[in-house]
Amino acid sequence: SAFHIPFDTLEFSRKPLSIKIGNCTFSEKGIVLDIQTDQLQLSGAGQFGTLSPIGYDIMGPFRWVPFMHCRHSVFSMCHSINGQIQINGQDYIINNTRGYIEGDRGRSFPKRYIWTQCCFGNNSLMLSVADIPLGGLHFTGIIGIVFLHGKEYRIATYLGAKIIEIKEKTLRVKQGKWEITATLLENNAHPLLAPTQGNMCRTIHETPACKAYYKFTYDGKPLCEFTTQQASFEFEYH
Repeated sequence: SAFHIPFDTLEFSRKPLSIKIGNCTFSEKGIVLDIQTDQLQLSGAGQFGTLSPIGYDIMGPFRWVPFMHCRHSVFSMCHSINGQIQINGQDYIINNTRGYIEGDRGRSFPKRYIWTQCCFGNNSLMLSVADIPLGGLHFTGIIGIVFLHGKEYRIATYLGAKIIEIKEKTLRVKQGKWEITATLLENNAHPLLAPTQGNMCRTIHETPACKAYYKFTYDGKPLCEFTTQQASFEFEYH
């Protein structure tokens, strides 16, 4: 299920990272949840272990380009989470699972984009492709990180990444001898509000937990290849 909950208050801090929305807090140390409506009674908390930040800004040199509609950040590729939450009377225990933290800021989401993220073991990956408007022109922006055995492999337009294929819920990106494939196998998307010119009036569709296939190779040799039920996907590339 998906719920749209209006909030009257918002507090934000970038250093240290902290967002407070209503009675809910999201920070580098964990989350505290408290939402009480007719449809949703949600409470609980989760504590984060040591975060795994990336080497430098995921936007690379594009972080300095003015007037971009949307800017992406990655705060932690993989960290532990422990805690407990209650949703409409049902208790859920979070026992040493894995988490990931990223953010978007700006006035509008891209018109066309694909985003996916997945933690697998102590590893994690994220990949995003978007049609980026800039000064009356458009270009395809690619950003991605494969965090594998404690090492960061970065895939990005500013490093020479190119799209090889987008079709049938499959995305293939190549950068030199590196190649990454992500395929959405089972779509269970929920509606999610997104910004257009500063207003949360666009509806996109996000699958926070779904079945997907990933493959990451160097010179044709797989560094990791797996199918998982714990992927997140947005395929808004129409």
